[in-house]
Amino acid sequence: MKVVTTRAELRAVRAEFPRLGLVPTMGYLHEGHLSLVRMAKQECGAAAVSIFVNPTQFGPGEDLSTYPRDLDRDLRYLREAGADLVWTPRVEDIYPSGFATTVTVGGITDVLEGARRPGHFTGVATVVAVLLGAVSPTRAYFGQKDAQQVRVIQRMATDLGLPLNGVVGPTVRESDGLAMSSRNTYLSEAERASASVLYRALGTARAAAEGGELDAHGLRRLMAQLIVGEPMAEIDYVSVADPDSLAELATIDPARGALLSLAVRFGRTRLIDNVVLPGSR
Repeated sequence: MKVVTTRAELRAVRAEFPRLGLVPTMGYLHEGHLSLVRMAKQECGAAAVSIFVNPTQFGPGEDLSTYPRDLDRDLRYLREAGADLVWTPRVEDIYPSGFATTVTVGGITDVLEGARRPGHFTGVATVVAVLLGAVSPTRAYFGQKDAQQVRVIQRMATDLGLPLNGVVGPTVRESDGLAMSSRNTYLSEAERASASVLYRALGTARAAAEGGELDAHGLRRLMAQLIVGEPMAEIDYVSVADPDSLAELATIDPARGALLSLAVRFGRTRLIDNVVLPGSR
């Protein structure tokens, strides 16, 4: 496994791999990331991982300074997972002096996370565009847990004609259903126990929809009622949205399906999760 920092080092090593799958990350890796690495390795023959805590996707008062970092730990996990190339750029390697370009995706960034974290998806789209340009991967791999982020990146690639060839891996969960996340490390023992309500709420709403409940308002109420029963949970939003536009639905069209998603705070920690209701089309 080769570890590089600068773009020049990256170009030299990238030339060694005719096909290469890229897994962009912010580090402090967990099984969700590692499952994508193994998928990239299997499908492309070689897997690259970028580790970069991107400052432009954090807003004022968010956790840029405290976001968990442990490069030695990450490299150990990546060796075990079979990664071939790890790019650990500095801020100046991603955003060199004079960098003046941003990528803003309209529409789908105005709702859900985008409505509550202004500028977040501009930071995400810009850094992913830089990563794709620098690595030129055969395929790029993302996790379904960040469903809106995936839609934003897909929209960007379509609009700009970027050869994304994106692959979305399923959300990897703990035994009680909590989606794996680097931010789970912020949770106290009591908050961690309380956070299992997220998947219970999503699962209950999914079961109701699969049982014929298509009223989106009712499904949102159902999720909210379960979550407010946890004293440590503070709802940011619950959503039943169109799977493509992410616009909130009044009624689910069985042919199109829906994205059930939520954001909830436990103390200082804000967690997101989602499940997809597949359409019949």
